[in-house]
Amino acid sequence: MTQIAVATTSQSAADAAREVADLGGNAVDCALAAALYSINTEPGVCALGGGAFVTVWREDGDPVTIDGNVAVPGAGLTDDQRGRGAVKVTLDYGGGITTLVGPGSVAVPGTLAAIEHAWKRFGSAPWQAIFEPTVRACKEGFPLPASCRYYLGYSGDSIFNRSSDGFSALHHNDGSMLDVGETVIVPHLAGSLAAIADEGARIFYEGEIATAIAAHCQDGDGMLTADDLRMYRATERTPMRVDIGDWSIASTPPPAVGGSMLAAMILACSDLPDDSWTRGALLQLVQSQRACLDFRKRNLDLADDVGSEAARLVKLARNGRLLTRWTSASTVHTSVVDKSGTGCAVTASSGYGSGEMPEGTGLWLNNCLGEIELNRRGLDAGPTGSRLPSNMAPSVARRDGTVLAAGSPGADRITTALQQFLISYLRFGMPLQQAIAHPRLHVDTSGELERLMAEPGLDLPDTGLPLTVFPDLVMYFGGVAAAVYDRTSGFEAAADPRREGGIFVSLTE
Repeated sequence: MTQIAVATTSQSAADAAREVADLGGNAVDCALAAALYSINTEPGVCALGGGAFVTVWREDGDPVTIDGNVAVPGAGLTDDQRGRGAVKVTLDYGGGITTLVGPGSVAVPGTLAAIEHAWKRFGSAPWQAIFEPTVRACKEGFPLPASCRYYLGYSGDSIFNRSSDGFSALHHNDGSMLDVGETVIVPHLAGSLAAIADEGARIFYEGEIATAIAAHCQDGDGMLTADDLRMYRATERTPMRVDIGDWSIASTPPPAVGGSMLAAMILACSDLPDDSWTRGALLQLVQSQRACLDFRKRNLDLADDVGSEAARLVKLARNGRLLTRWTSASTVHTSVVDKSGTGCAVTASSGYGSGEMPEGTGLWLNNCLGEIELNRRGLDAGPTGSRLPSNMAPSVARRDGTVLAAGSPGADRITTALQQFLISYLRFGMPLQQAIAHPRLHVDTSGELERLMAEPGLDLPDTGLPLTVFPDLVMYFGGVAAAVYDRTSGFEAAADPRREGGIFVSLTE
């Protein structure tokens, strides 16, 4: 058995990682197994037909981020075939959101390509082994998680009733929605996953599953084609790096924006006035979020060259100029470390979900083209094959003798949640669970006016922003999952009390 520590979205997902560790799988194998379990057993929250990033850092090498984010579809289409097949829906979820669903909202999925690439590059367990726990759960049925039921309460009728198989998976025979803990069996999903376990990702991108996905989208006036799937490749990138004290943190680089935003937010708080979350430290935290989120809105979201703008953001934060203006925006995550010193962090998303499930596949597709607040360019979001924006920021940090894997779901709260956790743990020295559970704040820039959103228990300074204080710790503020291995003290893992979460820590070999 490989010694590991795991923090992920559910105890069943953590158990999937443990099952692979029992077979001798390393941190990457175990992280992929847990991620696959979460992705496929949290309906509405995530699905395999979306995008993902995998950050891996082995003790004897440089960190690597594998970019499996969704891409702009439309290979082989004419201009008049683009920008169709999407429907606007408005949900009360999260205080009110508007998004686009349907075949026209589907971007080229990259999650499975990233998983296979990471396994080929770093894995040691058999490919079938990392799928086995998920295939079994999808065949036998799995309990509906509370977080999924909460989201489906808002989106079930308007999004997830768009396919007969998807509807039957989530509803009783009388049409009422399943409740928390009731068994979910998604028709055909176990079969699709078993086929992928047998044949690899090829069947999803070039085989029978690819044919079904492309035909479904084309029949609904969507832009995703068989050529889009066939040409998709996961890409290795050099992570964004930033330091806190003697820790070095590696996270997602451009064209994703999450890692650059996280780096800038950390750098903007590099000279905090105190060693705990005092009013002065919280004021600088708010200022850092306002500055970074404003920069993103004005520069990153519509940039033709995201890389250069992201580099400018980090440079401004590094030299202290970012805050000058302020001084007077569905996801699953898994973190795993092992005794060899390898850290692996996997974050995956399918947006709010398109509601589309190609017949006979059991696979829900993403609506990432339709995430209006993130993809501000709209359905025709750029050259075919280019990656869409992403907040995902799976991160691995290390210092001599210690490795930390961490990440969070939560849309634009991903970076602010990680910012506060990393400062609390790496700089203030809080215990791991306390650093994750500590009350958070977030500067909300989604509307015309900025608002400060906060959890109870913070000694908030006067920021001049309209303030909303939630009555308790809530899922709105993300769901950090972190795992640590230290040569001296051993393993530790912690999951966020804001989400159900699950952990596993090996005690013996």
